[in-house]
Amino acid sequence: MDFIYGAFADESSNALGGQIDALKRNGYDYLEIRNIDGKNFTELTLEDAKEIKRELDDNGLRVWSLGSPIGKIDINGDFDAHIGLYKHTLELGNVFGAENIRLFSFFMPKGKNPDDYKNLVIERMGVFAEIAKAYGITPCHENEKGIFGDIADRCAEIHKAIPEIKAVFDPANFVQSGQDTLKAWEILNPYVKYMHIKDALSDGRVVAPGVGVGNVEQLLKNYAAKGGNVLTLEPHLYEFVGLKSLEREGEESVVGDMSFKTSEEAFDFAVDNLKELVAEI
Repeated sequence: MDFIYGAFADESSNALGGQIDALKRNGYDYLEIRNIDGKNFTELTLEDAKEIKRELDDNGLRVWSLGSPIGKIDINGDFDAHIGLYKHTLELGNVFGAENIRLFSFFMPKGKNPDDYKNLVIERMGVFAEIAKAYGITPCHENEKGIFGDIADRCAEIHKAIPEIKAVFDPANFVQSGQDTLKAWEILNPYVKYMHIKDALSDGRVVAPGVGVGNVEQLLKNYAAKGGNVLTLEPHLYEFVGLKSLEREGEESVVGDMSFKTSEEAFDFAVDNLKELVAEI
């Protein structure tokens, strides 16, 4: 299968140079940018972004998508302030030459029915989509535990209401939300722009691609059959710098329990697993 590979290379190294090395030694073309030198990329200045872009260009690499935290706030949070961050993030994206931005559909109040917030979520996601038009960047919603779009039916509500928003399909996140991934694919495949490659066991622990119950092998077949070709590896096999900042307050990602001496070793292990999985299809 003729896939184009990218990765959250911050899971291999905190430093930009280490991320570039990780992509190059594994033959990857794309970076989904998230954390650089200990801080989320949204904290960068435009001048910082220009320097990073030069380094990536010099190494034949490009930013495929902005691995942003946009939409990872409580639905009742300060939306106006978040829009300011969103516009800055899109400005950075234009400097990087990014095609896409991944975003989320807001954390739901615990104990409440997410469907009660549907109209507000769609209103705010519509604002995201409208703003993105001016920057020429495609907003891509990622299914994530604890947000409105944690299961496929609610993700589909967003895509049907706002066709400009495409889908990032993450198998492990669906597993962690109790959603069958093949059923989710049936519902969401018309909207999928690209995939995050991450797998999990039924108890939520993240494992190497193809080792869990996320049906990653079959999903890759389905994705290729619809003409999809870009995969972003997001291993979560090692507690990398910035992992805790990705979670809602009071919650933690359950990284794999395999023993790795370094983040580079864990990253390369996931790369090799994905290569083997694709080779067997």
